[in-house]
Amino acid sequence: MIIGTAGHIDHGKTSLVKALTGIDTDRLKEEKRRGITLELGFAHLKLDDGTVAGVVDVPGHERFVKAMAAGAGGVDLAVLVVAADEGVMPQTREHLDICRLLGVKAGVIALTKSDLLVELGAEWRALVEADLATLVAGTFLEGAPVVPVSSRTGEGLDALRAALTRVARGLSSRPSEGPAFLPVDRAFTIKGFGTVVTGTLLSGTFAVEDAVSLLPGLPGPLRVRGLQMHGEAVRKVAAGQRTAVNLTGVEPEAIARGMVLVKAGEVPETRMLDVELSLLPAAEEGLPKRRKLLLHLGTAQVEATVALLDLEKLEPGETALAQLRLPEPLAALPGQRFILRGARALPGRGATLAGGRVLSITPPRRRKGGAEVVAPLLEADAGGQVAWLLRQSGYRGLTQQELFARSALAPKVLSRTLELVGARGTVLLVDREKRLYVSGEVFEGLRARALALLAAFHEREPLREGLSREELRQRLSGELDARLFTRVVQALTDAGKVEVDKEVVRLKGRGRTLSLDEDAARTRLVADLSAAGLAPPTLNELAERLRLPAARVQELLKVAMAEGRVVRVSEELFFDTGALAGLKERLVAHLREKKEISTQAFKELVGQSRKFVIPLSEYFDREKVTLRVGEKRVLRRA
Repeated sequence: MIIGTAGHIDHGKTSLVKALTGIDTDRLKEEKRRGITLELGFAHLKLDDGTVAGVVDVPGHERFVKAMAAGAGGVDLAVLVVAADEGVMPQTREHLDICRLLGVKAGVIALTKSDLLVELGAEWRALVEADLATLVAGTFLEGAPVVPVSSRTGEGLDALRAALTRVARGLSSRPSEGPAFLPVDRAFTIKGFGTVVTGTLLSGTFAVEDAVSLLPGLPGPLRVRGLQMHGEAVRKVAAGQRTAVNLTGVEPEAIARGMVLVKAGEVPETRMLDVELSLLPAAEEGLPKRRKLLLHLGTAQVEATVALLDLEKLEPGETALAQLRLPEPLAALPGQRFILRGARALPGRGATLAGGRVLSITPPRRRKGGAEVVAPLLEADAGGQVAWLLRQSGYRGLTQQELFARSALAPKVLSRTLELVGARGTVLLVDREKRLYVSGEVFEGLRARALALLAAFHEREPLREGLSREELRQRLSGELDARLFTRVVQALTDAGKVEVDKEVVRLKGRGRTLSLDEDAARTRLVADLSAAGLAPPTLNELAERLRLPAARVQELLKVAMAEGRVVRVSEELFFDTGALAGLKERLVAHLREKKEISTQAFKELVGQSRKFVIPLSEYFDREKVTLRVGEKRVLRRA
């Protein structure tokens, strides 16, 4: 569990953490000199029930909200720190907005500098508490305990620790079976160990020797050399814990806050996110259909174009579907919370404008109607989520590993879900070895499209027997997985819709059909070629004789070839099968007796001019009957 501070500058957050934990989280010289927190600080606190919680101390100054947001992304329980002598201030409000938008579910209010309350009087205290009640109304802190505490005297520390213990008991644990996901907040070198990164593990687990990546930009794989939690070496860390990870294969200079440590190959980078987005009620104006804002996601801060889906404007206090379009890739998880900030737009509340949760991590660019496509994810159960992801993936489908990253479902839950939706026909397992799945709707769409393509083909080219398997696959989609295509053809065959003859696919009962005129033309073609023997007319000469276009004659010749009555020797020359077989027989007999044959001898064997001799000699080479050696040919051995 992670406890995070929140509150205005100089309200005593760092002093409170030190009083509770004994750890001074202001570690930088500049922080010591100026007396304010500039960067995230970290400590650990033993609660009354023995639980050890990580503590993240955040800067309170408005200029350092970037660091505050980076720290708040992993917080389970917030301590809203309000100084008794100042009460609610601008960053009090903005930090509460940030915690709420980032999905913090519970917390405690610490009324610091309580030793001043006697001097300030009961009337001032009542005013401060009334402001606090108004501030937290309708938020996760409504009804939360307000604990007066003094870091200077120690008053209220035990009561605050007890309140934190009580609230912590009601928190649910983070998903340790999901994809490993650790947003990096620091990277440095420790002598004798090398590169170390720290962060709060939001999901999954890491263990020593794991192969990992740093996203974006460092896919590695890198290796986990060691792990620490609260200063102690451990073999494994789980979601909800702050951890330090010792990595091999990378220098700290190559690492920046905003990167995410994941298991190698588990989580993809993305430049697009489908999100549910809420605009703060205190916003002075609505959010237009498109606007560039600063996205804070995990520990990353990047500029994003916020595109509302099928909505011209989002009014203050409203929630809508949107897409975040990024100029550079980052890593995200479904369900992860984020905030959006811009120029100062909320009087007295800093620049935090909106926030929400990630719904889909690798979507296409949404066009008109995008809200209708994304909306099912808002209330989808595990089965609905898996079915949606597979519908979106189309013909490509998704492996079980890809579904794991895109759904963030625990492996056991995902496996059971795939079994259930598979039994209902909602999804289809295409490749058992790769664990590749496609949507049942997509599969049915492929079947329907294959039938339509074959029907159109038969109408367009009645002289052809059917489409080759590869041609049909290419027409469906050049990227269609071969195993998926095989399943489509098999399903259509089993349903009696198509029939397969070797490599040719056709509709059941369809295929080559000739009109009376075409049958007569084919008969004459075959007769002419038979009569011509080894001196057949060319394709164009045949077209002139039949008074048909050359392309039509070519189709008729293909019919005759499929029937085994004609053989194509070159682009222009087609020979009677019997005549060609007789020549082959004489050629083989000659080569067996003489061992070789010259071009002149072959010409005499054919009894025709070079117009026919050269194409025939090359044909027998291609057919592996003969092998050319210099100016002569020999019998090719099997």
